[in-house]
Parts: sequence; structure tokens; C-alpha cells
Amino acid sequence: MKLKELSNLLGLSPTTVSRALGGYSEVSEKTRLKVQAAADEHHYNPNSRAKGLATGRAMMIGHIIPTASQHEMVNPIFGDFLSGASHSYSKHGYDLILSQVQTGDEERAYSKLKSKGAIDGIVVQGPTADEPRIALLNRLQIPFVLHGRASGVTEPYNWVDVNNTHSFMRATEFLLNLGHRRIALINGLESMDFAQRRRQGYLDALRLAGVAANADYMHSADMTEEYGYQAALSMLQLATPPTAMLVSSLISAIGVRRAIEEMRLRMGKDISVVIHDDDISYLKNGRDIPIFTATRSSVYEAGELCGDMLIDLIEHPRAQADPLHKLLESQLLVGQSTGSAPLP
Repeated sequence: MKLKELSNLLGLSPTTVSRALGGYSEVSEKTRLKVQAAADEHHYNPNSRAKGLATGRAMMIGHIIPTASQHEMVNPIFGDFLSGASHSYSKHGYDLILSQVQTGDEERAYSKLKSKGAIDGIVVQGPTADEPRIALLNRLQIPFVLHGRASGVTEPYNWVDVNNTHSFMRATEFLLNLGHRRIALINGLESMDFAQRRRQGYLDALRLAGVAANADYMHSADMTEEYGYQAALSMLQLATPPTAMLVSSLISAIGVRRAIEEMRLRMGKDISVVIHDDDISYLKNGRDIPIFTATRSSVYEAGELCGDMLIDLIEHPRAQADPLHKLLESQLLVGQSTGSAPLP
């Protein structure tokens, strides 16, 4: 059934029917319920184009990826985040547009999308500590939500983030309580805000325990399997190697495990490993018992929350000075990769 057919059946205008299904406040509750019941009975689902014509919106959410971050597009973490966000958009009748722009050309790209009316809002991923896209999007007055935070930015913005500082402080404390004092950090790129927060949590826990941080035990790079392997291998070959490692990604942890096995060591016995697990759909951390002890926070859930928050901002505009924030706490799951510190 088409919108016109449903409106004729109800004796209402197509605009009224569309607005009733969209939940607009100017349509009475009685009319909304009547329209929704008829739509359910006749299996009518409004497409985004029809809804857009009725609301004056594009019914599109943009994810704009700079070329400097193009590796993100093949990262399973990015895929799970998009899947969660897409689920939110679908619930509300929006579609997703994924576009890549030259790094440094974001202003022209965002301005063009706005002038064409091609999008209603943007989700910003992978923010740096001084994320420049925040000021740009505020200036262009495009609704947006950050997945993450930017510690160096003082102007208001909307965000959904996991409590990275507390997660890594808690994970480090867990290893300290097992007797470990030589604890390494295999972190993400520390130009990224999440990585800075994770490092801070790790350092705070060491300081409170009276353990001096060792620069030889701290690594930072793009979170690939090869990076995890090389970082772990180099530290395991030190004269005084770490007895435990805190790893920022399950992907890097696979490389860490490879290095441990290559050195003929036993993970969980000779060396303990704690990771951050984004609960990726196609790369699970074991089944009943986790392979790795982990701080877990679902990136799919974060994507869905970002989508819900952005659509709320689009459909219920508010003052820029009153931004929305959602801070998620991770779970600490004990797996097979940790144990007491080995005897000297």
C-alpha cells in the first residue's frame, strides 16, 4: 500500500498521515493512534523519501570518513559501530550515507552536504584530543554526535563515550592485586582521545600503588595484529620483561598472543594479559569463558546510542549550550589470560 492509498482510506491528507506516523506533536493522539492502527492492519511502512517530503528532511545521517582514517572502513570495530547506528536509523525511518573526503577538505564537504540538504545530521568517529570537526560543525549548525570525547575542546558538543580512564585504571588495579608490578601498556595512537584517557587510567593506578612507570613498557600505535605482535615481542626480549600486559584492542591482543607463544611462554601463567574488548560480532573473545580477561563495552551498543541521540537532536532541537552526554561503564570479565605474578 502507498501513502496516498492509506490517506484516501482514512480520509486524511498524505501530510497528516505522514506526520502522524512520524510522531509529530501537532497531530492529535487520537488521530495518531487511528493512523498507526490502519498502517499496521494494511502493512504500510513509510519509506524515507516519502517521510522526507512530508517533514522537509533528507532522512539521511552522514558518516564522513577522512582519507587519513580510511583504514577504519575495513576495521571490524567500525563495522559493528555502523551496524548499531544503522539499526537506530532504521527504527526511526532514516538512512545512512557513508562518504570519504580528502583530509583537510572536511569543511567544503560538510558545507556542500548542508547546502544540498543531503543530510540531517552527522556522527563523528575517532576524535582526537583537539578534534577540529567540533568547531566546524557547530559553526555550520549541523546536528552531530561524537563517538568519544575531545579533552582539549571547551565548546559544547554532544557525545557518547565509554569511561576509558576508569576502565584502564580498574584493569591495572586488577593486575596489581595479582602481584604484578612490571605491567606494560600496548595502547592505541595517543593522538586519539580514547588512548590518552586509557594511558591516564593506567598511570593513575600505578602511581596510587607506588609503582614507577617504565617508558620501556609503554607502546602506542595503530591497533593492528602486527603492532601487537611486534610490541609484545620487543618487550618479552628485554633483560627485565614485563609480567603482565594491558592491551587496548582484541585485534592487537591476537598479535600479543602470537608473540607469547613464539617465545614459548604460557599466557595466564608466565605472563598475564588484559585487553579492551568491544564485543565485536565476528571476532568474539571466547564463548562461556573469555579467552582474555577484558574490560568489555559493546561498540554496537555505542553506535545505536549515538544514532538515538542524534535523531533526538534532529527531531527535538535544543540550545547549543545544553548538549547531551552519555558515559558508558565497561564490565571487567575475568578470563583465561591472567594469573598471579610469577615468582622471581
